[in-house]
Amino acid sequence: MTSPHGRMRPLHRTPRRLGDLADHLELSLTAGADVEVTGAAVGSADVEPGDLFGALPGRHAHGADFAVDAVAAGAVAILTDESGLERVRAAGVLVPVLVCPDPRRTLGTASAWIYGHPCRGLTVVGITGTNGKTTTCYLVDAALRAAHPTTAVVGTVELKVGETSIESPRTTVESPVLHGLFALMVERGATACAMEVSSHALALHRVEGVEFDVVGFTNLQRDHLDFHGDMETYFSEKARLFEPGRARRGVVCVDDAWGRRLAAESRIDVDTVATLGAGDDVADAMWHVRDARIGLDGVGSTFVLTGPAGERVEAASPLPGRVNVSNAAVALVLAYRAGVPLADAARAVAAAPGVPGRMERVVERDERRPLCLVDYAHTPDALELALGAVRPITPGRLVIVFGSDGDRDRGKRPMMGEIAARLADVLVVTDENPRSEEPAAIRSAILEGVRRVRPDALDVHEVEPRAAAVRRALELARPEDTVIVTGKGHEPTQEVAGVFHRYNDRDVLLDAVAGPHDTTENPA
Repeated sequence: MTSPHGRMRPLHRTPRRLGDLADHLELSLTAGADVEVTGAAVGSADVEPGDLFGALPGRHAHGADFAVDAVAAGAVAILTDESGLERVRAAGVLVPVLVCPDPRRTLGTASAWIYGHPCRGLTVVGITGTNGKTTTCYLVDAALRAAHPTTAVVGTVELKVGETSIESPRTTVESPVLHGLFALMVERGATACAMEVSSHALALHRVEGVEFDVVGFTNLQRDHLDFHGDMETYFSEKARLFEPGRARRGVVCVDDAWGRRLAAESRIDVDTVATLGAGDDVADAMWHVRDARIGLDGVGSTFVLTGPAGERVEAASPLPGRVNVSNAAVALVLAYRAGVPLADAARAVAAAPGVPGRMERVVERDERRPLCLVDYAHTPDALELALGAVRPITPGRLVIVFGSDGDRDRGKRPMMGEIAARLADVLVVTDENPRSEEPAAIRSAILEGVRRVRPDALDVHEVEPRAAAVRRALELARPEDTVIVTGKGHEPTQEVAGVFHRYNDRDVLLDAVAGPHDTTENPA
């Protein structure tokens, strides 16, 4: 089912004539109309014999420069642009070439055709938004399983078909991987899929060839501005998911102004969901969360969801905080519009297991140890919501371990520091994924924000490396405290100076409670 590269493809594939593909997409083909293709790939390391290789132009290199490797691995044809064709021929590669002006966009459509449009045999639910995509995706999957014996998940944490799963390389995989995955779902008897759709995926055409049955929007908050440039562009990329031909129906959380704008501008039918109350801005929403009781048992919350046709269901979120009431409500409406009876969806969501790295309870509170959580919060808004969710279930102090990414939006670093200093009691500032930046410089920018709130830096600790910071937080915490480690969530690696090191916050927390270790602390 999986290759050494972690691919997930169907075992049985129908060969397709290259000439038929060229005719279907109205593409120029250099030769080889009778060549048969059985799959598609965008990375030369992912090529299998019989593949169409997508040689795409990139920021730093052109995929055509790897055509020799792709053909050596078994690629029988190449899809590229005019520049790519010149590079392919200059390298002496003589396999047939399909030429088009936008190969990245075309590759998704071609991949869908090669695999026989497998997503047409599935109920596919897509979720976008800055925060809450992963949690909502897992809650939707739980609800879908109430009506579908075998389901699939495509997202940040994993690629999962039935009970088989591998680590996901990114939030939304490249289009050839996605369509091959859809084909595997059909082969394995899956009938529904919940998947996350990132703004990068929409901008880079990774979901071309997919028409979603239902799509959902959680919120839009500051993130990825290093890629999109500004919030307006970020919003417009998200809005692409709500276009005719891309999705049949939408569900939009209208708690923020971006959601209200998306609902107003969408050219597909959308259900609007208001989860934060009954203000003038959301009075005309179709679905409302009412009677929310937050964190009653220190874990989840209960609420009532009402709909436009008199629907009413008592529901629950299995995760703490108001934000997870919002995620659960959106998930319920998505599942309902995907064909799951509302009461069945509510029961399934309430009983859903924890989501990896999303308010994940790693160590339970007892007479010796604090409650320890791991959460992916890595934007200012997400951090504020996470700390707000944990405060009500914390009888003592709130201890946070956090950092900020390198080579990403630098403006949010002092903002994160201010939020943590305002909402947490004890701060342990450390590294997240420094990437190519100097880690100390990132920490310094965070601490600049911290000192705006706490000039005396009381209960502020700068500790590196990250594992030592987690251990330091455990040493500082008392049983009545809560330790929350934010920023990396489920991630299995940490990127430092361009090198990926195996690292997971959950594993380090479990190791830390098992015994003492040395830490290196810098005065903050």
